[in-house]
Amino acid sequence: MPDQEPLAPHGPLPVGGSVRPMTRWGTPVMHAPQQPVTSYDDGLRALAADMVATMYAADGVGLAACQIGEDVAMFVFDCPGEDGVRVVGVVCNPVLTLPEGSDRNLDDSDEGCLSFPGAFIECPRPDFARVDGFGLDGEPVTFEGTGLLARCLQHETDHTLGTVFGDRLPTKARKKLQKAHDRAADEFPPDWPVADAE
Repeated sequence: MPDQEPLAPHGPLPVGGSVRPMTRWGTPVMHAPQQPVTSYDDGLRALAADMVATMYAADGVGLAACQIGEDVAMFVFDCPGEDGVRVVGVVCNPVLTLPEGSDRNLDDSDEGCLSFPGAFIECPRPDFARVDGFGLDGEPVTFEGTGLLARCLQHETDHTLGTVFGDRLPTKARKKLQKAHDRAADEFPPDWPVADAE
């Protein structure tokens, strides 16, 4: 990651985790709402540390627990906003708030997913997002942002609800995304990104 220190309004990301294989679209855990976090314990912290390690190994900006096969409503992220400043955080049981009415402007930038690697396509989303939830100690946390950060907060909250961004695409765009994914498949073996991290 870049040398610049990220903003960590609710504390730094946990460290010391192990890189795990990425769970892919089509796996049941990816397509059902995740179980709410009810116990803020060492096990949850260890899971978050594994998620952080896996996110960095895969060069991602965010990762939900379901993406390493865990049925837990939590995500981690290290993502720049429109101003280029990185923000890091962990959110359990996220609740997303998006602009409405005249405040709602769509950003149709490309989007990708570590659980469907090698494929990117335009996916319109609101250009501002706010997420409220809880940190690893059960304390309330709030993150908000524009640009890529807004997209990340929406994308990762979707994962906790069992939604992948392909679900938001029209059929033609989804087919195009599938073809791009298939072309890149050889670059992402089943245990990716574990081998890349060794």
